[in-house]
Order: sequence, then C-alpha cells, then structure tokens
Amino acid sequence: MRPSDACRLLVVTAFAAAMSNPGIAAKLTDKEHTRIEVSRPAGVPDDAALETAGAVIGTIEIDVRNIFDANDPRESNGLYHLANKLHVRTKRSTIRAQLLFATGDKYLGRRLAETERALRLLTYVYDARVVPVRYVDGKVDVKVITKDVWTLSPGISFGRAGGTNNTRFNLEDSNFLGWGKSLQVSHGSNVDRTSSTVAWTDPNVFGSRWMSKLAYSDSSDGSSRALQVAHPFYSLDAAWSAQITAVKFDRTISRYNLGSIVDQFNDNESSYELSGGISAGLIDGWTKRLTFGMRYDRNQFLPTPVTSLPAKQLPPDRTLSYPFVGFDMLQDKYKKVGDENQIGRTEDLYFGTEISGEVGFSSPSFGADRNAVMLVLKTLRGIELAELQQLFVTGILSSRIEDGRARNLIADAGAKYYWRWRENCLLYAGISGTVTDSLDPELQLLLGGDNGLRGFPLRYESGTSRALFTVEQRFFTDWYPFRLVRVGAAVFADVGRTWGSGVVGNSDPGLLRDVGFGLRLGNTRSGLGNVLHIDFAFPLNNIPGIQKFQFLVQTTQTF
Repeated sequence: MRPSDACRLLVVTAFAAAMSNPGIAAKLTDKEHTRIEVSRPAGVPDDAALETAGAVIGTIEIDVRNIFDANDPRESNGLYHLANKLHVRTKRSTIRAQLLFATGDKYLGRRLAETERALRLLTYVYDARVVPVRYVDGKVDVKVITKDVWTLSPGISFGRAGGTNNTRFNLEDSNFLGWGKSLQVSHGSNVDRTSSTVAWTDPNVFGSRWMSKLAYSDSSDGSSRALQVAHPFYSLDAAWSAQITAVKFDRTISRYNLGSIVDQFNDNESSYELSGGISAGLIDGWTKRLTFGMRYDRNQFLPTPVTSLPAKQLPPDRTLSYPFVGFDMLQDKYKKVGDENQIGRTEDLYFGTEISGEVGFSSPSFGADRNAVMLVLKTLRGIELAELQQLFVTGILSSRIEDGRARNLIADAGAKYYWRWRENCLLYAGISGTVTDSLDPELQLLLGGDNGLRGFPLRYESGTSRALFTVEQRFFTDWYPFRLVRVGAAVFADVGRTWGSGVVGNSDPGLLRDVGFGLRLGNTRSGLGNVLHIDFAFPLNNIPGIQKFQFLVQTTQTF
C-alpha cells in the first residue's frame, strides 16, 4: 500500500468514527459484530445450582459455523458463498479434541468457561461459545459453537518498520483439511536474513493431548532444524506434562550502533530439553505445578566471511548443561471483554496472579564447560481498578551465578493501563524498563522503530539498560467494509532511551520522542494475523540523518 493510499484510508476512517452513532464497545452484546451470540435458556439453572445438584454432562452438540453466514442477507451473495465452498470447514472431531469435559463427567461451569478460552486461542477459530442448553433428569446437555476463519494463505505479504522492509511469499494453512494441523511453506526476507521454511505443527496427535512440531529453515546465513514432542498442561486441571525438544541452528549475529551494523559473527547453537511436570489441578481457585527436567545448550561463535572481528574478539564459546526444578502458581481469574486489544473479537483478559520460578545447576559433570546456578523468576498480575479501568503488571528476572557473581542478569518489568473513558474510545498507556549486568556479548539491549520507538530507525539505540513509555488513544468504529475487516484508528506518542555502554560502545543520543497516528484494520475472516497497522510516526528530536517521518506497515496480534 502506498503512503498516499494509507492517508486517504485514515481520513475516511476518522470521518466514519466522527459520524457513527456511539455503541457500547466494552459490552459484548451491544455492538453489531461477527461474534457468536448465544445465551443460556431460561429453564437451565445457573452453574452453582447445577453443581450443588450433582448434575453431570449429557449430550454434547458441536456446531461449527462457516466463515460467512448464509442466513444473513449482508453475507448472502455469490462471492461469500464461493469463499464458504472453497473453505474446508473444521471437523467436529477437531473441536471435540479440545474439550475439557466429556459425557458423564461431573458438571463444572469453570470447565465450560476454560474450554471457551482454549477454543478462542486456536488460530482457525474466530469465536467460540460453550453453553448448557438443557437440564433433564440430572443431566446437562451442552452446545459448543465455533466460527471458522479463512486459514489458507497462498500469497505475498509486506511489512515495514524502522525504515526496513520485510517481504514474504508463502503457502500456509493453519487448519489443514479441517484437522487443526498447521502446514507452512514460505520464503521471506527481513533485515537479518532471507529464509525458506517448511514447518508442520500437530496440536492433537491422533486426537490425543500430545502435540508435535517439525520445522526446517534454509537461510542466507545458515539453517535451522527443530523438533518438539510434548504433552503440555493443557488445562488448569491437567495432572502432568512431558516434553522433548531438540533445536539446532547456525545464523549470523549482527551488532548495532545507531541503527547500523558494526560487526557480525556466526552463532552455531544446539539445545535439547527433556522435561516434565506434575500438578494436583485446580484447588480453591489456584493451580500449582511442579516442573523438572534436563537442558543442554551449546553456543559456538565463529567469524563470518565479512566479519570485522578478529577471532580473539569473538564471544567465548559457552556450554551449559543442567538439571532444573521449577514451580508455577496460577490463579483462575478471567473476564471476557471486547474492543481492547482486538477489534470486534471476544477477548479473555487475565485478572489473576501468576508466579513461576526455576533453578538449575550447570556442571562439567553433566557436560557443561562451567559451574553455574541458573535462575528464572516471573510474575504476572491483572488488576481491575474500576469498571472501565484495568492495570496489568509483569516482571521477569533471569541470571546465572558463576564464581559467586551474577552473569547475564536481565531484569525486565512493565505495566499496561487501559481506560475506556468513552464508549468507542480507549486510552492506553504502557511503560517498560530493562536493566542488565554482565550481559553475554552476543546479546544487545536495543531500542528503535522495530520495538517501540516508531519514529526512529530500527535498533537505533543500544546500551545496558532501557526504558520506554507509550501513550495511545484508540478509536473503535462500527465501520465494517465488505464485512471483511473492522476499522479503528490511533493517535500515539512514544518516549524512550537507553543507558550504559554495550559491547560495541555507547550509542545513547539521549531521550528520544516521537508522535504519530495510524489506521487499524481488524481481521475478522482470516486466522493469519489479527490487526494490520498502517502508521505515520514523526520524530521530535532533531538528529542529523533521521528522516522527518517513518511509514510503518505491520501485522500484529494486538491493536
């Protein structure tokens, strides 16, 4: 799309937003949309009454709906009918394999709600509802309704961020023949490399809870191979998990200063993991899990044909091999909303607390080249400040202790704030910060147009610490052109900087600021990317060599 075309679309969008009648976007039932709307029949008691009565699950009806609704006059034309005919609808057995309940099980309302959330996470499902529809003789009949999206993507994609283009030619289907399997054959180019990739993912091997992934990529700077076979904690009540992972790749690492590559070297990495976990399931609103396993991770650094580094200045090779044990505490606390991070989709926001951690010991006895204590700690908390305001905070700390000193210590924290101050207007503010100590030399802490500062080149600033603040006014409209995409818009400002001298020197030009505006197109019919961003960003710093504006086109999972 040309910049002039994007400007015209943005003007039309703003006009439509100003002229449209306000709807209540925060409430799922008050806005015309493609979400599934179904309610519990009047004669069916609430969940608490059914559970107290000792009800069990009766028949389970699965209703898989096509992309377009032939019964809706607005979607009843030849083009939409053709799309439905060409689309291979999801098999009922595929949906049944995702259910967290079966006929004869004790009725638990929370399992129906968790099944809904799990179904909405599938790339081939636009929306899902799981509703009790009959209660007779102690049995509850349940209806599962899902709505398909288009998952076959043969074509060309283009993106631009930080002054750099990304292109991709691909044939991908995330719901191969309606089985829920993913097949990808693609060829793409970005700032780092040009790659050809073949990948296969099966989330339910032979209808079981086992999943498998296979991927091979041949790139301009090397190749990668990955294999994973796992039985995950697929629900809050899942009793155990198991995983085998093997990854081998070689690639060129580029280190940046002020958006330009200053040196390069190759990283040949091999990593393996055998792990498992146990849990007693959901008890008193919490799920607690114990995990354990063995990891092996080797990095070998080599010069490239055009490297600017002599061999003695390459990062030292590193081999870590260690058993580990970890924990995860997860609260069952979710809420359904709409038009917050998506447009026209049901969103499941987490308002609970999750804390997880892990400790391991690397030793030459296990094949490592050093003794080290491996540490990871993560926290997540969602807070509903008021009916129309939410705050989500996260924190991650990781390090390894060698010779009594922390190495590769990375502490990251962030907060996201949402305020729906008007029915179709939402104010978003996000702040994040990262500090490091003794960072591994192949790693860089970067900030630029590809990770938050939209008005600047990608990977522009580097250092040992960084901070970023973003404020964004989001506008949601009822405009639904051709019943294919939902339209929104945003006005934003970004402020950020890095501190400290990294391995290639100090590229800190101080506090960077930008402002901008953009169009948001929420994809309601395809599972291959949820929101298209078309942005114009303007740097407020007068720095020689920096363009007066940046044009960005990218597809993301959020607004």
